[in-house]
Amino acid sequence: MSLIAATLPIRYVHWQHRLGALGEAVTGVDDVVQAFSIILRTPKGSDPLRPLFGTRIYQYLDWPIQRARPHVVRESIEALRRWEPRAVVERILSTIDGSRLNLRVPYRLADGIAGTTLVPFDFGRGTP
Repeated sequence: MSLIAATLPIRYVHWQHRLGALGEAVTGVDDVVQAFSIILRTPKGSDPLRPLFGTRIYQYLDWPIQRARPHVVRESIEALRRWEPRAVVERILSTIDGSRLNLRVPYRLADGIAGTTLVPFDFGRGTP
């Protein structure tokens, strides 16, 4: 157990360190939402101990955003269904804002809690 984990008041089975905040943890729904972001932002093959973890979203960064959109949505759904069993993700809604593709992920947890999280990606400025 790490020194930080030993000092955090964690009373949950599922938790992880909060990204960008030393000494803080996320639990419950916040843990699942952070896991979504980690899964979607990790390039497949970059984790040597889990070579299939993550997505191939980054191979579409230089594509025109309209052409990349269906591939990114497909990759995202497949990755979240495979790597986050605590949540049911039925679809991903995508919107385009300039060169940013925003993925809105409606989800439902096993205990019935439902929510939506937003994961933005910046893409090249290719023609639509």
